[in-house]
Amino acid sequence: QVQLVESGGGLVQAGGSLRLSCVASGRTIRSYAMGWFRQAPEKEREFVAGFDWSGVSSSYVDSVKGRFTISRDNAKNTVWLQMNSLKPEDTAVYYCAVDRRLYGNSWLNWGNVYSGQGTQVTVSS
Repeated sequence: QVQLVESGGGLVQAGGSLRLSCVASGRTIRSYAMGWFRQAPEKEREFVAGFDWSGVSSSYVDSVKGRFTISRDNAKNTVWLQMNSLKPEDTAVYYCAVDRRLYGNSWLNWGNVYSGQGTQVTVSS
């Protein structure tokens, strides 16, 4: 079992930036895809960004392309999400996730991941 702890959320004005961090424990993240999901109030949870198991290939939902950047450090068992040019519609609880399966691709499926408790991101207009 892997445990994930997110941090870095908060309140920011539109146009601002935040950097989310996620530290994994209980298992190395090497050889596992990792990423971020988010869930806004009264909306379904959606995939935001992910790295494949090798850390070479990444994927982003269209709404964050060019604004968000995912990165990872296997030695630190850590993944980050740099969020720039934030918009009010980015307001959500953000969840870190790691694939349950080895050698997964960069577009994670919520049904196949371990996830953290989430961190709130609120963007004011």
